[in-house]
Amino acid sequence: MAKKEKDNLPKTVEEESMEQSSTITYATEVVAIIAGLAAAEVEGIAGMCNVSGGILGKNKNITKGVKVEVGTEEVSCDLYVTIEYGQPMQKVASEAQEGVRKAIEAMTGLHVVRVDVHVQGVSFEKENDAISAGMKHAVAPGEEPVKLEDKPAEVNDGAEDKAAKTAEAAEEAPAQE
Repeated sequence: MAKKEKDNLPKTVEEESMEQSSTITYATEVVAIIAGLAAAEVEGIAGMCNVSGGILGKNKNITKGVKVEVGTEEVSCDLYVTIEYGQPMQKVASEAQEGVRKAIEAMTGLHVVRVDVHVQGVSFEKENDAISAGMKHAVAPGEEPVKLEDKPAEVNDGAEDKAAKTAEAAEEAPAQE
């Protein structure tokens, strides 16, 4: 009977207190990386901006523009972003908030109390790329477009120069109405 009584006894006090007080903590940089990657996936976010007093380290490019405060059970996050020109800012910011919240909660189990998005600028990069791409392919009225990619580089036969001259002529020509 002594053996049965011993089996029914509770575990030692040290073991019980150890199970109850065990915790998982996350480095601020880990949560910032999660937030930065989630924000970068949102369509319309052109990039992140510097945060004064931002997180430094080998992952600084990922965490650039992200500031987080991590508590024992909660996280708050600030995103400093640049939005692509032409994108609805409110929609992009809301999608960033939701994406970051979901990513942090799914990966850490911490409750995200807030995600503040600070729009620091507007990027015209895609629009400028589209304009310059359009100018590269401009042709004068009545001429055939020249496709350089179809010809090997050594057999270019001056098509590149012809395309450049055609684009210049198109720019200088008066607009026809």
